[in-house]
Amino acid sequence: MLLGDNNMAVTEPGCDLTTYSRVRGIVSFLTAFIKERKMGLNDFLQKLVSNPQICQHPDVRVFLQFDQNKPEKDEQNNSALTNLGFENLDSSTETLVKPSDFDYLKIIGKGSFGKVVLARHRDNGKYFAVKVLQKKMILKKKEQKHIMVERSVLLKNVKHPFLVGMHYSFQTADKLFFVLDYVNGGELFYHLQRERVFLEPRARFYAAEIASALGYLHSLHIVYRDLKPENILLDSQGHIVLTDFGLCKEGLEPSGTTSTFCGTPEYLAPEVLRKQPYDRTVDWWCLGSVLYEMLYGLPPFYSRNVAEMYSNILHKPLLLKPNVSNAAQELLESLLQKDPRKRLGVREDFMELKFHPFFLPINWDNLLAKKMTAPFIPTVTGPTDTRHFDPEFTQQPVPSSLGKSDDLLINSNFHEAAGAFPGFSYAPPAEDTYL
Repeated sequence: MLLGDNNMAVTEPGCDLTTYSRVRGIVSFLTAFIKERKMGLNDFLQKLVSNPQICQHPDVRVFLQFDQNKPEKDEQNNSALTNLGFENLDSSTETLVKPSDFDYLKIIGKGSFGKVVLARHRDNGKYFAVKVLQKKMILKKKEQKHIMVERSVLLKNVKHPFLVGMHYSFQTADKLFFVLDYVNGGELFYHLQRERVFLEPRARFYAAEIASALGYLHSLHIVYRDLKPENILLDSQGHIVLTDFGLCKEGLEPSGTTSTFCGTPEYLAPEVLRKQPYDRTVDWWCLGSVLYEMLYGLPPFYSRNVAEMYSNILHKPLLLKPNVSNAAQELLESLLQKDPRKRLGVREDFMELKFHPFFLPINWDNLLAKKMTAPFIPTVTGPTDTRHFDPEFTQQPVPSSLGKSDDLLINSNFHEAAGAFPGFSYAPPAEDTYL
């Protein structure tokens, strides 16, 4: 006999009705018993982790984290527990990361669901960008899936130089926390607003690093779908860092399509506007739009009237002023091809861009290794220098409630398996830890 979920039992051939009824009764009793014990354990763990002194006791730490070098017998026991609903019990590479581990210094960004805060880890003094999201806002707008996609994509990104890396994620009763690389060179949008346009060599450098990042995501069968200057950061050395992966689509094979209507109006591809199935070439359209904006100061089909802008994207021919090179114009025409079947990248994806004449000055190996000197290096005096962030954010007071952990939802898989964000919390294995 196999025990299943929802008080169901799958019987072997030959089991009579009496035996089946007894089994169902036993399963019902066990399910209720486990649920009651599980809730009691959660309450106990909540009280336990609210006392830092107790948490530091070696026996308590072992109990909370579990032994990572389990013998085979323990693994078998955990497998049995998994069947009873205690999922991923032995995946506890977790450390007790909690809100009070950080000093929250300045707000550096804001979004629909929360804030991004510059924070310093209290133990080692390292700086991070901590993205703090309000669960109730996410649930209200039914965006749980996008948040979990962002977490999943962040975990796959950590090795690429032009994608923001995640160090930890954890949750409290009412908040989600992403602990990310702190990148303080400012948004590309911020610099573009200040300078209006970039010279072609600078635009080429940024476009190459963005293309490299998108190509890497595509190799993981991820389509980004929301490329725009606000999601492109500069680090302190002037290199690109792509961030915000909430609209990514995972699991899209090279020939696969999806149809979700999403993105930012100025950068939407025609096939998305038409609500047709689309593929990874939407990212190359977005790259064309961002490159056009870097060279000309506005997105290619921009209008203050959104309906008119959509009409322009669908029907208006691309207008290219002659103040950029022929190679740049040709690349823009190829990327901003309204028919995705004729768009650059439709066959060999990133490889087609690498060998385009516009990128001839780029040594791609050196670019990936960050051996190419950036054409613009932001002026920053140190990690607490936030001059490249919008004062609208940095001048706001940091909520004092951020560093409190009295509402801590422990990084325990008992609790992680429940609720709207199961398995959200993450900490790297000990040998990979950043802190």
